[in-house]
Amino acid sequence: MDSSLQEVWQAAAGSPFLPTVGKGSQFLVGFVLLANGLVGTGVFALNRSLANLTILGIPSSLAIAYVPSNSNERPCALKTDQPQIRSLVMAPDAPPILRAVATSTRPMYQLLRCINFAPRVHVQITEEGIRFASDHARVMQGVAFLDKALFSAYSVNLPPAEDGEAPELPNFQISLASFLEVLQIFGAVDVATRAQKAEADPYRSNLRNYKPDAFSNQTLGISGTCTLLYGEEGDPFKITIEESGVKTTAGLMTYLPEVPEDIPFDRTDLTFKIIMQSRTLLDSLAEISPTSPERLTITASKTAPYLSLAGTSDLGSSGVDFARGRDLLETFNIASRWSQTFKFDFIKSSTEAMRIASKVSLRGDGQGVLSLQFMVDMEGGKRSFLDFRFVPFMMHEEEEGAEAEEEEE
Repeated sequence: MDSSLQEVWQAAAGSPFLPTVGKGSQFLVGFVLLANGLVGTGVFALNRSLANLTILGIPSSLAIAYVPSNSNERPCALKTDQPQIRSLVMAPDAPPILRAVATSTRPMYQLLRCINFAPRVHVQITEEGIRFASDHARVMQGVAFLDKALFSAYSVNLPPAEDGEAPELPNFQISLASFLEVLQIFGAVDVATRAQKAEADPYRSNLRNYKPDAFSNQTLGISGTCTLLYGEEGDPFKITIEESGVKTTAGLMTYLPEVPEDIPFDRTDLTFKIIMQSRTLLDSLAEISPTSPERLTITASKTAPYLSLAGTSDLGSSGVDFARGRDLLETFNIASRWSQTFKFDFIKSSTEAMRIASKVSLRGDGQGVLSLQFMVDMEGGKRSFLDFRFVPFMMHEEEEGAEAEEEEE
């Protein structure tokens, strides 16, 4: 609206229009005037003269003419008080908190599938990207970060901060399994099919499982977009996928944020750090897997064997030792001997990340927490990272014992 017109409205708000005849009396006054006008007109028609024209004709005409204008008078918009005027003039739609557009669902599907070990995933929206975190009983945690570089368009409108503090980042939870199902509707169907075939041999290290074949939508040149939209707090998390003229929109219910506390990992107290090919670690677990181990012991030392993986179960034990060399261990930094035992199934949950990643960084801190950070090469020369943290058996058992004592008390 033009600013001058807005100023007129605001100025008129201070002097509202009031009709000559009150709203409650308009009907009675109009009826009396109309009746007098009709009677005067009838008398003038029967006895037309110059004198009657002045006495009856002109007054009757004025009475009839005044009835519509008087009876139709209504307080107009100028009578509205000033706050209402502002709401009418300045009421634009509030921008959504998040709007992200991607040209392919493949990167999102690949990364999020690696942390699909919990019924719900915690979502945090930041200006740099979207953080997805899965947590299992506070002994295993997986984080996938979708950088804004993975999207062709990415806009975030955070709520205003109070008292000069940093704005609170939007947090909510969604069903990760439902999100993955939506991503498979069009472009990720071929990826999902190959992934299901790979589940028959979960340790297969063929990295070509996720590369497009001659019949994939990407190779055929079929265009498509995926739009993520989150309007405001409490709104559903909307995914709109459009491909080949077909558009599908799904709204996922958002749950109250139950922010899982990150498993503490002290980067200033690193005992060891090893960078190696992710495929090498995957093949090592494949060698140990046939004995159905329940526990996996990881040992890093300055002397041979420099890195050792040992699985134990009721059926027996098996292990893999690594020699020190750049062909196997690209980076090898050991402060002191480090050896911890973890539940094998937890480490196994990260094999999907091992399959699609190119490199993995193994780190252990002084309290025994293991960190696996995977580097995934995406389309267009971009890179993404997956972060897993595991609590060792000793610490886990101590926490369970403390909880049991509290329950007995």
